[in-house]
Amino acid sequence: MSQRNTVIRSMHDLGLAAWFGGGLMGAVGLNGAAAKAKDPAERLSLASVGWSQWSPVQFAAMALHGIGGIGLIYANKSRLLAQPGSRANTTVKVIVTLGAIGSTIYSGLVGTKMAKHSSEGGAGVTEAHPGASPELQSAQDQQRILQWVTPVLTAVLIILAAQQGEQQRPIAGLLKARLDKVRRG
Repeated sequence: MSQRNTVIRSMHDLGLAAWFGGGLMGAVGLNGAAAKAKDPAERLSLASVGWSQWSPVQFAAMALHGIGGIGLIYANKSRLLAQPGSRANTTVKVIVTLGAIGSTIYSGLVGTKMAKHSSEGGAGVTEAHPGASPELQSAQDQQRILQWVTPVLTAVLIILAAQQGEQQRPIAGLLKARLDKVRRG
């Protein structure tokens, strides 16, 4: 008997897609566009406005992904017990998800520090302007790295989810073989 988990799988996948895509677009598009502002004081301000507009959507995407992920674990608990590879993949996914949540939250906190100092301007969004305060320089140095951490971690989650999809194939073949043996035997 086939069991469908379309709703929870869609929650998992759509949440992850939005989380990954939004982080990547923000690092490349939003920060890149804001860095082109002629007035250095506008650079941080424009990026801060864009990220604050995206933040509720990003957290909703993270929640949607998490709810879908928990639902998939529950729906596939018997497969996870029977397949050590699926269990290992799920464990790694949980760890990477926690890392991505942490990097997203920390990046938001660093962005808030940058927004508080936006009047100082910046050579770019993540590049300090000469004469910037040590607080702003530190935040921009951290954000230069952090802006890429979440897209990398969520890309890893996409790859692990694809691997889990591939891991479902052997169980179907195994069950069919066992059913065929029972019927013959």
